Amino acid sequence: MSQHISTQARDVQVGTEIPPLELTVDPEKMKVMTALLADPNPIHFDPRALAALGMPERTVNQGPLNMGYLQTMLARWAGGRDRLLSFQVRFRGNVLAGDRVRAQGTVTAIEDTERGRVATCDISLVVVGGAEVLTGTADVIIEE
Repeated sequence: MSQHISTQARDVQVGTEIPPLELTVDPEKMKVMTALLADPNPIHFDPRALAALGMPERTVNQGPLNMGYLQTMLARWAGGRDRLLSFQVRFRGNVLAGDRVRAQGTVTAIEDTERGRVATCDISLVVVGGAEVLTGTADVIIEE
């Protein structure tokens, strides 16, 4: 078994807050993701399509990018993406080009398993100064 130990593992307990990840959503990265996913929905790349729907003329971020912000936060905290065991989120709102978002989480349970010490976390993505747009849970190995 690997001896990898997260730098935080010794200090993690129920109630521990995961260091948040905060960033501004880049419209150019959104365009790249739209192309990579071959997503034909114009709300991701055409502000005029949004205007026609009566929405603000800022393009809507891809769902996988929003989930990725949460996964990046968890991976940085736990010591790598391979430490993420489960990840479930619910979409509650849109993230728009130029929004400042914060991925955040709190440990709600810790269990010793055959894979190692595992933290169950409540996670969310919020638009800074606005709404919570993703909520969910994740299980992360914090010590092998």
